Amino acid sequence: MINKIVAIQGDHPNKLNLKSDTSIFLANEAQKRKYKIFYYEPKNLSIINNKVIAKGFFTKFDYSSKKIFKIIKYQKLDLSICRYILVRQNPPFNLEYISTTYILDNIKDKVKIVNNPSSIRNISEKLYSSRFLKYMPKTIFTRDLSEIKSFYKINNKMIIKPIHGYSGNDICLIQGSFKNRLVNKFLKKHGHIVCQKFLPKIKNGDKRVWIINGKICGAISRIPKKGSFLSNLSKGAKAITAKPNKTEKKISKLIAKDLKKKDIYFAGLDFIDSKLNGDINVTSPTGLKTYYDLSKIDLAKEFWKGLKA
Repeated sequence: MINKIVAIQGDHPNKLNLKSDTSIFLANEAQKRKYKIFYYEPKNLSIINNKVIAKGFFTKFDYSSKKIFKIIKYQKLDLSICRYILVRQNPPFNLEYISTTYILDNIKDKVKIVNNPSSIRNISEKLYSSRFLKYMPKTIFTRDLSEIKSFYKINNKMIIKPIHGYSGNDICLIQGSFKNRLVNKFLKKHGHIVCQKFLPKIKNGDKRVWIINGKICGAISRIPKKGSFLSNLSKGAKAITAKPNKTEKKISKLIAKDLKKKDIYFAGLDFIDSKLNGDINVTSPTGLKTYYDLSKIDLAKEFWKGLKA
């Protein structure tokens, strides 16, 4: 029996910015459609007696309340009875993350899971962008120090970032003399990394474009705080309304078409100076609540409408 339950696999609400979090925003809209919300952390996902079980809690979200979320009932739930499961935990995309996708694979024919766990596993967000290198700044993916040095010699100023990083964490700007010790330390910590020519126009902001069900649905620009090159809202960047330009629309449509073929329903694409910066977020795209606060356009409704919820 399928019930009107939306299960959310994510970081505990206590760890989230409840006023701006996209998972909460999506859950709030599901509640309006008479769905119950069951919330669980990835560490509490199991296969027991041939059933996919999660220990978590039913909850209600209310933006008018000071606390915003309220736990209704703790429960161990057979996830196969849910109508939808939203995979919303943040990276790092490590073996634990991958393990949860294999567990959820067992019920993906019974429950609509967004995004498809097999597709999440097969699309390494930054490495997937290597299919679209002609739309990106000069970029290499490597752990070879000599290749990195050669790349830097040509480009003079570059960004290095972990392939499986997120939220602007561990991103370094290399300029001036080559930072041999820093790069070596970075490689030891992260293995293969992304090296990308620095785009000075990041000071004017990047652009996040959302894809829902194969279509471009909206965008914001995120402007780094003074003295920073990081455009992540979690790093203090400021969001303003924006629209994708002709070039960004062309690239977004191309990627959206490919993502839909791979059963990715919800994704976020990032651009700097009309160039794809290599971040194609399929694990837990963010920013929908911020977009709503700025524009009053509610993409949570678009999200659930496309799923026929």
